[in-house]
Formats: sequence, C-alpha cells, structure tokens
Amino acid sequence: MMLRLSSSAARRIAPGVRTAYSAHHQAASVARAFSTTDICKDSSETKSDVHTSLKDLADNLSKESGAEAKAAAHRAVEEENAGVTSMDALLKSVREKSDPTFHDVMPMRSRILWSEALLSGTAGEVPPLYAGYSAGLKRGNTPAESALIPSQKQVVDQQPKDNVREAPMHARRMADSYTELLLPFGQTSELLEAYTNASGGIRTGKLMEHLDSLAGSIAYKHMLGPSVTALGPMHHHGFYIVTAAVERLDMLAPLNPLRDLRLSGQVIYTGRSSMEVAVKMEAVGPESGSTEKLADQTVLIASEDDTSTHGSRVVNRLIIESPEERALYALGEQMKQRRASLAMKSLSKVPPSSAEAALLHSLYLRHGEGGPGLSTGTGKLDGIIDDGKDHVWMGDTVLEKCMLMFPQERNVHQKIFGGYLMRLAYELGFTNASLFTRGHVKFLSLDGISFTRPVPIGSILRLRAQIMHSATSDEYPIRVHVGVQANVVDVKTGLEQTTNDFRFTWYQDADSASPNLRQVVPKTYKEAMLWLEGKRALDLGAEIRAAREK
Repeated sequence: MMLRLSSSAARRIAPGVRTAYSAHHQAASVARAFSTTDICKDSSETKSDVHTSLKDLADNLSKESGAEAKAAAHRAVEEENAGVTSMDALLKSVREKSDPTFHDVMPMRSRILWSEALLSGTAGEVPPLYAGYSAGLKRGNTPAESALIPSQKQVVDQQPKDNVREAPMHARRMADSYTELLLPFGQTSELLEAYTNASGGIRTGKLMEHLDSLAGSIAYKHMLGPSVTALGPMHHHGFYIVTAAVERLDMLAPLNPLRDLRLSGQVIYTGRSSMEVAVKMEAVGPESGSTEKLADQTVLIASEDDTSTHGSRVVNRLIIESPEERALYALGEQMKQRRASLAMKSLSKVPPSSAEAALLHSLYLRHGEGGPGLSTGTGKLDGIIDDGKDHVWMGDTVLEKCMLMFPQERNVHQKIFGGYLMRLAYELGFTNASLFTRGHVKFLSLDGISFTRPVPIGSILRLRAQIMHSATSDEYPIRVHVGVQANVVDVKTGLEQTTNDFRFTWYQDADSASPNLRQVVPKTYKEAMLWLEGKRALDLGAEIRAAREK
C-alpha cells in the first residue's frame, strides 16, 4: 500500500482535453435524452427524434478517441503494476536500514481532555449545537470564576512567541520515517476478539483506522525527526498535517485471523510542501521471516499548513542514499504526475468517450421511459427482464446515516479523526452492498478517498451510500462499486458541505452469490456519470488484478 502527503496536486492538461468543448456539447445531447423523468416531458424533440440524434451521436463520435482512451488506460495499468512490483522489493531495503528503536507508531489521537481544550480555547470553533455549553464553561457560575477563565482570544494573544518551536529543516533519510504496527492476532486472543466481525473474520474498517494513523505518524516523523514519540500541543510546532486523499488499495489475499498482521511504511517522495508515503500490509507467519503481502498500494495526500497563516509549509527534503531509494523516489514522482493527469480526465472535467456515450445510449433504449422493465408512473423497474437480472434504479439504492460527532473520536488537531471517518464509510458501504446483493460480500478494493475539509467536533455528519455500478464476470459472479459521501450539516441553515468522498468495491464469490443477480441502472444524467465512474473503477481493478496474475 502507499500513502501520499501533499498540499496541492500538480495541474497538467492531458492530451485531448483541448477538444473538450465540442465533445461536451455532444455529450449534452446524451444528457437531454437520458433522463427518464425529465427528458421526454420537457424537451420539444419527439422521442423518435431523440433516438435518431443519439444513434447518430454514437455512430459519429470519433473512434480514434475511444482507441486513445483504451491505450491510455492500458498504459496506466502497466505503470501501476510495474510500480507495485518494484516497490515491494525496494521497501524491504529501506526497512533493513531503519533503526528498530524508532519503529513505533506515534499516537494520532488527542490526549488532552476535551474540557481542557474548551477552557483553553484550543478546541477551535465550536458548532452552534454546543455553543451555549462551551460559553457556560467560559463564563463560570460567578463573576470571580468568569474572571479566572480567559477567552479564546486572550489565550491566543497571551501565547509567548517562543512557545512555537519551528521544526528544523534537516534533510531526512527514508529510513528515518520508517514506522510499523504489529497486530499479533495469532498470538493474542483478546486482541483478535476486539477486531473480529460477525463471520469470524477481521474488521477491515478498523484496519483502515490504523492506516490513517500510520500515515500521519510517518509524516510527522519525517518533519520532526525519528526519535519523536509524541506530538504534544500542536501550537508548539507551528504547523500541522492533514490527509487530503487516498488513491487505491487492492486486497491481494484474504485476511487470516490466525496470522499476525504488520502495517509498515515510510516517506519515499517529497515535493515543496508535500510528501508521498508508501505503506504495505502483510501477514506475518509463524516461521521467522515468513510474510505474505495482503494489501497493495494506496496513496494518501496531506498538506502541511502553518497554524498562524494557514498556508502551505515547506517540508524537509529527502536524502537519497542508494539506487533502491532513487528508484522509490522516482516512483513517487511518477505517481504524483499520473494522478494529476488522471484527475484532468475525470468526468467532472471531460465528457464521456465515444464508447461510453454509446453505452449510455443503449441503456436509454432499454430502460428509458416506455422501454422494457419500466412501469411508467411509478419510477420503478418491473423486475427481471430480457437479460435475466433484477434491475434497480440507482436512486433506489441510497442508504443514509446521520451521526453526532463526539470528542472521543478526535485527532491531535481537535477535529474528527480521519481513520474513524474511513471506518464509518466502509461499514455503511458494506451494509449497502450486502442489501443490494442480498447476501454476504467480501472486500475487493478501495478505489479512492478525497478529504475536502475537516469535520468539526460536535457537528452533525450525514453519510450517504449509493450503488454506482454492478457487474458480473467469470471470476466474480457479482461486483458492486459503492460511493459514500460525507457531508457536514449546518444546524442553523440546514445547508450541507461535503467533507469526504469514498469509493469501495465488494464482491460475491461462487459459494456466496445470490441466486437472483441484480444490476443498478441510472435514471438521470448525473447518475449516468456516477455509473460510468463506477464502471471505470471496476474495469481498472479487473485489469490490474489480471496483469498481476500473469
């Protein structure tokens, strides 16, 4: 697995983007004709005209662009696999050079009492839901008590400048930030009990919490030095690190509750204000040195912000000491560039390819208003149609959960711990996938997480899970791609702001597959774009796994 820390992604225009305007104009025709609720009612075109224009669109869109997109996808898969194969061997060389004395994970959860944080003013802005309570703490019960409790502004103003310890900008070795966490499931039954799920396996969501903590610990060790074991008050350091994104994580083998699990990683690349952290998950056998890699690469992006200016901060540069480390550094740089290129090809910026537009058109012909499987007036599908699958509107797969964010789940920055959010999203997504498939599902991959803004303590969090795509193959009777969006709700206005987007894939094998397979169908153009994003994720994952098996 791989974790990346960065304040901003490089922006590079991908080939073919210059033609996006005309292609987007064509894609708008698909938008007008795709929605079964809005299209044929609001458009002045007749249904036959719509079918004709869409057929012409599918036939006339350049075949070359589809071929180029396919070639680019294959190149991305080849680069991904080459990087993973090389990295697995290279990371071992860094571990061998590290000092075991400094392998421990630094705590990423706050050890300061929440009541003390409120009184000292280090808790940050308190949401309106709890504003009265915090104000009561600061006022006290008497004028004398009130005079003893400084306001937040007073606390900030009275902080001596020499309390802020600027981290020396010493260059670091890759081995300096190496950190590992051992979970001895095979040796400690009490620990195994704390991580066991209902079917006797390991709770993957809890492991994701550890991955986030591990990434943060590695990043702070790189900034502060390998001997640092605890962070203390964050305002003493003058900066903080936040997670911005997680790329992908593929499960290469099932988690075995009878074997110990080791999570490890270190910084392999630094930009001006960014870090790339590589992490892997492996099972440790009873024999000395016996390991099996379980989880493949992922990427976390985080930024370093100065606490006084909230601007990006320069990070300590890396010292390259060997050919292996030079290769790791090059891989980190390559991944950063590829990530920026893929971001520019997102459906939020570039319209669907010709092949994807044709696929949407075929969906419209089969499931559009008046087409087979639709009971007009109800907005529901009539069940099994010509391909032998149950079809479900994407909008009918939504599953929501609202929660209060309590201080017990806060990090060292007095915000909700990112790993906790990852676990909540994973478990809601798992629940949704199970309900959709009507059976037990197994985790296949984490396909991406974005962290847009922090979640404050005391806020109301709304999690919304939705099936984005479903597919069948010879290897897996059914795979489902699930998107989970996390929003913070403003109590006073009811407005919501997105804080995170999570993407996961689950599957059923031949032994657990449900007898009646179900397929999700988009209804609106927005849902169609989500459907295509899910398809891209499933296709990419299948190609990566196939290439690694060769």
